[in-house]
Amino acid sequence: MNIDQNLLSDPDSLVLIVFSGETDISWLRVLKRGFRHCFACIHTNDHWVFYDPLAHTTKLTVRDGMDSVDLEFWFRQQGCRVVRTKIHPAPPKKIPPTVFTCVEAVKRLLGIHSIFILTPWQLYRHLQNRK
Repeated sequence: MNIDQNLLSDPDSLVLIVFSGETDISWLRVLKRGFRHCFACIHTNDHWVFYDPLAHTTKLTVRDGMDSVDLEFWFRQQGCRVVRTKIHPAPPKKIPPTVFTCVEAVKRLLGIHSIFILTPWQLYRHLQNRK
């Protein structure tokens, strides 16, 4: 398998941002139902790179041969919300210090530097408005 070295700078890469209500961390249950975790699925060539920033680790998984429509449908069948987006170039400025969460990880992946997006729900609304 040969993955493009410029994956994160390719503006044509399709990215699925997946929002889930599932969590094993009790204090995350204060977040809006259905929006307690988020992660990204990045399409390049015929591969999907799943980028899942968890509380204790970050998981990267590569899957081959999956169609974006089928993948999106599967996530929706699992009760997740999915937003299709692209990677935008990050502004050439420093990111203010912040707690590194799944939301912060996905924001950095997508080139979003807003300090006002802290929860998965806020990220979801931002991405919906950006379309």
